[in-house]
Amino acid sequence: MSLMFLEAFKFLKKDTFLHRLDPRSKLLMAIFYSIFSFLFLKIIPLLLILLTMIPLVISGKQLKKWLTNLKNMYFLFVLIILINTLFFSLNFALLMVLRIIIMLSAFTLFFQTVDPNDLALSFISMKIPYEIAFSFSLAFRFIPTIAMEAENIKDAQQSRGYELQASGMINKIKNLFPLIVPLIICSIKRAFNVAEALESRAFGSRKNRTHYFTVKYAIMDWLFTAYLILLLIFLIYIQINIGQLIVLNWSFPL
Repeated sequence: MSLMFLEAFKFLKKDTFLHRLDPRSKLLMAIFYSIFSFLFLKIIPLLLILLTMIPLVISGKQLKKWLTNLKNMYFLFVLIILINTLFFSLNFALLMVLRIIIMLSAFTLFFQTVDPNDLALSFISMKIPYEIAFSFSLAFRFIPTIAMEAENIKDAQQSRGYELQASGMINKIKNLFPLIVPLIICSIKRAFNVAEALESRAFGSRKNRTHYFTVKYAIMDWLFTAYLILLLIFLIYIQINIGQLIVLNWSFPL
């Protein structure tokens, strides 16, 4: 399994409706859709929730990237389906997969449309200490770097004759260890380098900071937030009355 699925967390600079929204409204979107995914225990309502996300994906010009990210996660989806079908049922397995797809899609949209600098400023405007905001923003920046580093380690291991493309799920899991161990070591070394760089620049010596740019919750952000709240109210209403809606109760007879 490739770790390039971490590319889903890489910021892509574009001029779209979704990119122009305030990071805080997009964070609400990710949180709300995560809540939506846990409201229902049926397949059809989760499919409808997933469909409401597709216009957001298209408005952010992320459709191709979104499909690629889901394709890169196929190994996880197959594993979830096999395990849950074995111990529970196929309906429950598909339910779990849909929940993960909804949450993954929501947070993918968030990370791919939020500039790390704007994210830090948003946290600061929410009265979160600068050190915490900066740390989160820095971790956000390094996720795609880890994905690229994983691919480099994979190529290096294959050049040494290590077989990483063996068939079978057990072999695929075993093949992750030659990638994960060097990746952890490299990440620890990078963390030390970043810490030394910050200390050399007297990071945190002053508590009061000024910022060249600011973020503002605009009218479109309030409208988008209102849409999310109305959607939540509607879904709660559907959940309360789902027993009367036969179509939404459909499931596989397994």
